[in-house]
Amino acid sequence: MLCIDNRHTDAYFNLAAEEYLLKNFRENLFMLWQNEPSVIIGKHQEVWHEVNSQVAQTDNLKIVRRFSGGGAVFHDGGNMNLTFIETTGNADFDRFSGEIAAMLSRIGIEVRTDERRGLYIDGYKVSGSAQCIHKDRAMYHATLLFSTDLNRLVSSLEALPAGDEVQGKHRITVRSVKSPVANLVDYLPGRWTLGAFRQYILDYFLSKDPGNRLYSFTVEDLSAITRLETIKYATSIWNYEGSFCRQ
Repeated sequence: MLCIDNRHTDAYFNLAAEEYLLKNFRENLFMLWQNEPSVIIGKHQEVWHEVNSQVAQTDNLKIVRRFSGGGAVFHDGGNMNLTFIETTGNADFDRFSGEIAAMLSRIGIEVRTDERRGLYIDGYKVSGSAQCIHKDRAMYHATLLFSTDLNRLVSSLEALPAGDEVQGKHRITVRSVKSPVANLVDYLPGRWTLGAFRQYILDYFLSKDPGNRLYSFTVEDLSAITRLETIKYATSIWNYEGSFCRQ
């Protein structure tokens, strides 16, 4: 498995990187990454019913539609993102949430998993996930709330209730399921920094198999990702209108 320690924090770039890796690689992949403050919505969601646009504008939050389904999530510098992509004819997404749970268990955090593969501690959600399949490639990605600004998370996702009329709105396909949330740092034994936690995650998955190795984006990779970012993920037609959803 190729392991990518992605240090880019631009949400447009990172969502483009996921699609690029899904469609253009054959190797199994793990990518660890973070975003600047932003709201990431599912492929089939309506922005106006998921995001508080006033908060997003005031806080200068990017709103980005991802390639996978699922609900809206808030990202900031205290949130870690884990992406797994593999070539398979029989995707087992539960395995990935199980691997993240096992990774947390090793450092003293016991979580339970719900039917949507969210991870919970004492009834509080610490991780959400989404997944998709493109031909014989499967992608599973999850968030891990480490030291996220939870007040900002809640306020940015306080949007219009279902049924409210919005000028120019599109048909709503998927609504987010709200859950009370918590940060992992409050449950970790001892004192952990975000940097130490990030390094632990990377080392854990690198050591899972002797064949696992670090991979860095090449010049060609960066050029292709940047192009996809420009023509799709940084555009209002994709993020607000949901066009290209069949791509």
